[in-house]
Amino acid sequence: MDTARPTLKPAAVAALMVEHTVQKHNTPYQVIFLKAFLAGVMLSFGGLLSEVTSGGATSLTTSNPGLAKVLGGFVFPVGLVMIVLNGYELLTSNMMYFPMAVIKRAVPWWSLPVNWIIVTFGNLVGSLFFGAILVKYSGIVSTAPYNTYIVEFAMKKASEPEWHQIFLRGIGCNWLVCIAVWQAAGARDTISKILAIWIPIWVFVACSYDHVVANMFSVPLGIMFGADLTVAEYIRKSLIAAYLGNIIGALFVGMPATYFYLRDYNAGSMRAAENGELSNDEHEVRDIDSDKKH
Repeated sequence: MDTARPTLKPAAVAALMVEHTVQKHNTPYQVIFLKAFLAGVMLSFGGLLSEVTSGGATSLTTSNPGLAKVLGGFVFPVGLVMIVLNGYELLTSNMMYFPMAVIKRAVPWWSLPVNWIIVTFGNLVGSLFFGAILVKYSGIVSTAPYNTYIVEFAMKKASEPEWHQIFLRGIGCNWLVCIAVWQAAGARDTISKILAIWIPIWVFVACSYDHVVANMFSVPLGIMFGADLTVAEYIRKSLIAAYLGNIIGALFVGMPATYFYLRDYNAGSMRAAENGELSNDEHEVRDIDSDKKH
């Protein structure tokens, strides 16, 4: 056993992705929904912190807008860190997990749309709950410059860009998000997982790519604060475009990984995953954790 290796090999990570999908497939729907609700809340915490950081830096935005974006992007990843470490359900990472498992026939094809639908609504409800109850009605950002920035940010996300631009930004976003989730899955300790997540997410936020779940918080919040944007316009232009783009971005990570590392993924491995058995690498990780405790 190589206990000194800091990360799992890519092939082991790919196998874990499939095995985790089998576990998701076997999880009761109400549990999936509640985990998705909590993921929407956690990601919104990161979104709020990013908007407070960027919205409050008015002089910096005027003098050095690039640096203001970098700072806003730097704080956002806290949301995905909490999601990954707590095992919650995020739509954009499941866009990578489920196609991999369906292609290898580890789960039935219908598991993909069922999971995506449940997680979509769970993430949406969690994001709207956070935006309405913990932000709008709490009054924590009810004064300038925060409230005005929230409105401007929603317009920049869902009104000013063309549909195809949001779609393309969605591809770039979830390509980076899935890389972050992949890297975190391969990391063996908490600090490494946090760092593995932080850098790609920092890049996507600073570069203004579009994440469908993050937009479930920021755009409706902007509407609550008076943005000149209807719910129908948000759904047609932002939600759908980002959703489709995020799917493509996830496939750019999941499909090459399936081709590179899972060509010999056999029925025995699938049966072991379905029975809840651990892979060799998972056993190795648990052995390491046990040694640390003792």
